[in-house]
Amino acid sequence: MQRILLATDFSERSDRAARRATLLAKTTGASLALVHVVDDDRPKRIFEAEQRAAEALLAEQARSFREIDGLSCTSRIVMGDPFEGIAAAVRETDADLLVVGPHRRQVLRDVFIGTTAERTIRASERPVLMANGVPAGPYRHVLVAVDLSECSATAIRALQKLGLGSKCVVSVVHIFDAPAASLMVRASSTKEGIRNYLEDEKERVSGELAAFLNDIGLKPKRRILKHNETSIAHTIAATVREANADLVVVGTVGRTGVAKVLLGSVAEKVLRRADFDILAVPPVRET
Repeated sequence: MQRILLATDFSERSDRAARRATLLAKTTGASLALVHVVDDDRPKRIFEAEQRAAEALLAEQARSFREIDGLSCTSRIVMGDPFEGIAAAVRETDADLLVVGPHRRQVLRDVFIGTTAERTIRASERPVLMANGVPAGPYRHVLVAVDLSECSATAIRALQKLGLGSKCVVSVVHIFDAPAASLMVRASSTKEGIRNYLEDEKERVSGELAAFLNDIGLKPKRRILKHNETSIAHTIAATVREANADLVVVGTVGRTGVAKVLLGSVAEKVLRRADFDILAVPPVRET
């Protein structure tokens, strides 16, 4: 990883993203770039005043990163829509990773809903790290959620390229559906029959997961298989707690990508309130 872009709004909660970006820059040797977007769709007097204040704050923050943390750090102010401005900054800096914090929850919620998702994650073409947890040091346990799709493979490649899992435990969780189980329950099948069916499904999926990981060249510490009984997001959150993971990696498109992991009422509640970091990896664009 060579370049990290940190998006900040100067809030106290955005300090969490700043601390995480600092840790990543120090451990990987990457340079750091700061970006703040000033909404220009306001009266000129207000817009210009905020621009001047933001330039001073951002310059001071960049100077602190250089002089105190010893990082190579630049800064820029972007005018316009927040999401479009951040996406443009990602392209202009050719950042390997965009780091955002849990600040402005209402806005961050919109990042992953509807068309705004494409305007941020997909438009950026680069992985986005949501720094929800309190950074206490380098990551200790990374949990990769996979659905055996190419998008999951892309997420794993991004994790490897960024080096985020090189010095910590890496586990993989695959949550599988067993649609016949509910039919068997309604048909009053025996508990033993349902259990046998689920065990057979788990064995089949285990083989598929092993082949997938072998093809991608990942040898995780643990391979976790779970039957989806509630929702993908709920099960992932529960697995994070069980495994004591501090970073979750997901692909943003796929059978259980953003459409199922980051959308919907249950998923929205789980991930918006999550106290673990989330690395969302967009698909590779075709040229």
